[in-house]
Amino acid sequence: MKIIIATHNKHKLAEMARILEPMGYEIVTDRDLGIELTDVEENGKTFLENARIKAVAGCRESGLPCIADDSGLCVDILGGEPGVYSARYSGEHGNDAANNEKLLFNLKDFPDEKRTARFVCAICVSFPDGSEITAEGACEGKIGYEYRGSNGFGYDPLFMVGEKSFAEFTAEEKDAVSHRGNALKKLKELLPTV
Repeated sequence: MKIIIATHNKHKLAEMARILEPMGYEIVTDRDLGIELTDVEENGKTFLENARIKAVAGCRESGLPCIADDSGLCVDILGGEPGVYSARYSGEHGNDAANNEKLLFNLKDFPDEKRTARFVCAICVSFPDGSEITAEGACEGKIGYEYRGSNGFGYDPLFMVGEKSFAEFTAEEKDAVSHRGNALKKLKELLPTV
């Protein structure tokens, strides 16, 4: 069964494909189909609301089941920031370096025990018949003091799980513990194998 993913983020695409393709799903993008999904406004107040907005729009425009996620970093001492604004925390969408620098600046006066955080992921699959399946996952950690590692993307070089940053994990190690990996495992239990 073809399922379109509503993202142009190659990292998200790869993570989702690693989980869903062995179940018999053929992951495609709008570019694979020769169409262009509308870049919808993610104006939800939660990760799940944003994932649903993207999945419903992608399904409607493509005529295929559509999977979309919204995820981000929630830092306790910052009241949950950057939260749903993770990708545009610095004001410029997708500028990982600026987002990370703002996060480090906002945490500069806080000791290790106050730097607790979690990555959160919500996934929605919208089907042409109007039904949907949703799943959420999280990964607990802390924000480090400096960039570590060269893998991953976004806040991965700062997000510490144990003694390693997400950017120091292999793809397989990250899938086993990450917010997206945890959400996809839950989704896998809800989606039929094809």
